[in-house]
Amino acid sequence: MKALLFSLVLGLLAASQGDVIDASQFTGRWLTHFIAAENIDKITEGAPFHIFMRYIEFDEENGTIHFHFYIKKNGECIEKYVSGLKEGNFYAVDYSGHNEFQVISGDKNTLITHNLNVDEDGRETEMVGLFGLSDDVDPNRIEEFKNVVREKGIPEENIRNFIYNDNCPRE
Repeated sequence: MKALLFSLVLGLLAASQGDVIDASQFTGRWLTHFIAAENIDKITEGAPFHIFMRYIEFDEENGTIHFHFYIKKNGECIEKYVSGLKEGNFYAVDYSGHNEFQVISGDKNTLITHNLNVDEDGRETEMVGLFGLSDDVDPNRIEEFKNVVREKGIPEENIRNFIYNDNCPRE
């Protein structure tokens, strides 16, 4: 009986710590499919998080993350490179304020992420992103993305599709 109780306590303790994801397995080329944001103004064209991802490098050994993406202003694609440092279970990234970026889940074809942005005015915005390797994403992963959006309290009408208007260079 003590062994059973001990196993239960260990299981609860492990669950409370959350899953630790080795993000380095997700280093590679990614395309933005969907982004949802509490503040929709952050992800509309011309806004800082209207991004067309091209590459993410997770360097677990050095505790860094590097992003290569484009933003659009007045229909023009503007290339950006942004880096951050690992702090606990997220990456701290300075871009349009302070960001706490983390991987929620991923597989060989898709990546679901969460970002908390605190802009220069102190306004917090929760964002959830779905990235894929190609122009198509498994519908089950889209549903998982929508579940995360709901869990973060973001209205589904704040989901924007990026893949259909991505005409920035793909190299």
